Amino acid sequence: MTSVHDFKMDRLTGKEQDLSEFKGKVMLIVNTASKCGLTPQFEGLEKLYKDLKDKGLVILGFPCNQFANQDPGSADEIGEFCQINYGVSFPMFAKIDVNGPDAAPLYEHLKAEKKGFLGTQKIKWNFTKFLVNKDGEVVKRFAPTAKPEAIRGAIEALL
Repeated sequence: MTSVHDFKMDRLTGKEQDLSEFKGKVMLIVNTASKCGLTPQFEGLEKLYKDLKDKGLVILGFPCNQFANQDPGSADEIGEFCQINYGVSFPMFAKIDVNGPDAAPLYEHLKAEKKGFLGTQKIKWNFTKFLVNKDGEVVKRFAPTAKPEAIRGAIEALL
């Protein structure tokens, strides 16, 4: 059986990150965008991360430009935007596709494990969130509109 820990992804810096390094941590995996109506969720995500990282939470942000061209910037521009505007300190990864023929294998796994509304696998929009337990198993999928503070209880239950 495949686990989230089986994947390797590139960070915004270009350095490869083995997700097995997060074994024993609860992960919240989010596809992000810098120019979206939901972009202010970065603030709530950062608050969750700061509040819960010492208890074992890690948030992984994956920029994606597949939804209305809302993250067209380079890795440097995305990183700078997230830091300057929202003080993001959680790990941010290289821009990826989450749907279609070039979708990142990690996202193919996440979508297969936890389907969306009415059983669809496709990611509908920016800021879809996947909650992963300490063993790398996908346990819940949250809609883009689910605010970070609203899912805190589900995260804390796994910590």
